Amino acid sequence: MARLTEGAPYVHPDCEITDTEFGRFVEIGRGSRVAHSTIGDYSYCDRYSDIANAEILKFSNIASFTRIGATDHPMDKASLHHFHYRSNDYWDDAAPDEAWLAHRRTRRAVIGHDTWIGHGAMIKPEVTLGHGSVVASGAIVTRDVDPYTVVAGLPAKPVRARYAPGIADRMMALAWWDWSHDRLRATLEDFRALSAEEFLERYE
Repeated sequence: MARLTEGAPYVHPDCEITDTEFGRFVEIGRGSRVAHSTIGDYSYCDRYSDIANAEILKFSNIASFTRIGATDHPMDKASLHHFHYRSNDYWDDAAPDEAWLAHRRTRRAVIGHDTWIGHGAMIKPEVTLGHGSVVASGAIVTRDVDPYTVVAGLPAKPVRARYAPGIADRMMALAWWDWSHDRLRATLEDFRALSAEEFLERYE
């Protein structure tokens, strides 16, 4: 029997999930923390990922120890410390600064379809990873990444295109990530055996 299902995410032990919506066939690795986010169909994160304020689309591959949407501290105020916005943790008669917390949640990272984020990478708030893009292990992404582009480094910069010119546009037009579960199963052998160009020639 298949381990992943449409009905509920497969959440490994020791996870902390807050205010998050899950699509179908989603998996959350052991010890991960996911907050104020949406996780699209078939996307998964491996162990000890930390995801906040993110919109993760379909078929995203998120390696262990990644951080997406790392929250900020208020650099323009007298203190960086969270005592002044998580004040209820320190005083019984103080409320949290809900306006600041709500503002921080609006600074969303967007992770495109069929993306791969390598081990230990970080995606900063308000960054968009284009469909099919790849982030190398350990990279820190501070700017948007074009579709089907591989980035690496501190800060991350483009290394190469994932596909030859024209293939990326054709793949986005095909949008196989919107296919039904049954169609994915029916074309499984072609996903395994064909190159990207051969796959496009067969299914465009």
